[in-house]
Amino acid sequence: MRLFAAVLPPEDVVDALADQVAALRKLPGADGLRWTGRPAWHLTLAFYGEVGEEAVPELAERLARAARRTEPFALALGGGGQFGHGKALWAGVAGDLETLRLLAERAEAAGRRTGLEMGAHRRYTAHLTVARAREALDVRPYVHALGGFAGRTWTVEEVVLVRSLLPRSGVLGEQPRYEPVARSPLGAAG
Repeated sequence: MRLFAAVLPPEDVVDALADQVAALRKLPGADGLRWTGRPAWHLTLAFYGEVGEEAVPELAERLARAARRTEPFALALGGGGQFGHGKALWAGVAGDLETLRLLAERAEAAGRRTGLEMGAHRRYTAHLTVARAREALDVRPYVHALGGFAGRTWTVEEVVLVRSLLPRSGVLGEQPRYEPVARSPLGAAG
């Protein structure tokens, strides 16, 4: 199964972002982007790729240990940016980014210790993808519009191991589905 570790923003934080994205979708050229849906909105900590069923319990336990070693911390969504010359448009993250990066490193280490091929280590960049494009696209108007976005601060209290189910129907615009596999509370209470 295709898995990743993530932080999931609370529903009211997602609601505020949805309002902002609805305004972005009214900008000229918005139909040139593939907009991600609300169920896809998360902060990826580590992408594990295809993981055999036999490795999932160990991965979930190692991720739970990483969560227990990390105290709850505050984050907020705000601002935005792009990757790949407009191939990915994202909402930014503010707050305790140092702890978020540490949690991402621990989530990646959980995959490595489970024996998963994690690829080359890259510095973690906190973001929530809201749209993608197949070709390079000038997304400066969208990044500018996201610049004024500031969501409320919330406390991150858990890490979620998520299964990604890719679309298979071939229907244009169909989105991947995401299913929580395991939830691990942060801090000593976990």
